[in-house]
Amino acid sequence: MAGARCYDATQMEIQERTESIVSLTPAAATKIRDLMAGEQDVSVLRVAIEGGGCSGFQYGLGFDRGAQEGDHAFECEGVTVVVDPFSAPYLMGARVDYLETIQESGFKIENPNALSSCGCGHSFQVADGEAPEDAAGCGSGCAH
Repeated sequence: MAGARCYDATQMEIQERTESIVSLTPAAATKIRDLMAGEQDVSVLRVAIEGGGCSGFQYGLGFDRGAQEGDHAFECEGVTVVVDPFSAPYLMGARVDYLETIQESGFKIENPNALSSCGCGHSFQVADGEAPEDAAGCGSGCAH
């Protein structure tokens, strides 16, 4: 994929990037904008990771009212995205896509930092440590 056009609020300029903290495919951005239009009092997409899932970390996508202090905030494909400072290193270079196929539908995150992923794709493990102590099954019915 070619570099996504993203606006980084911390650098105050528009630039072409081949790698950002998180990028959105056009399909993901379209679906996110459609979903946000049906929500009240939200203005950003928050992408995060948290301890849990059967592989150690799980992804979190959700809408928020705005960035919190310390968040990385940027615009990508017309969507304002925020990432907290803890999640940023684990998500560097990740890409959010939206799929609607006969086999699967929903958001999918491709993360170059993930060493391994659960069979369901909702949790992952990274190189610099073991799974957090509160890691548990992913709850999606996978056997991993």
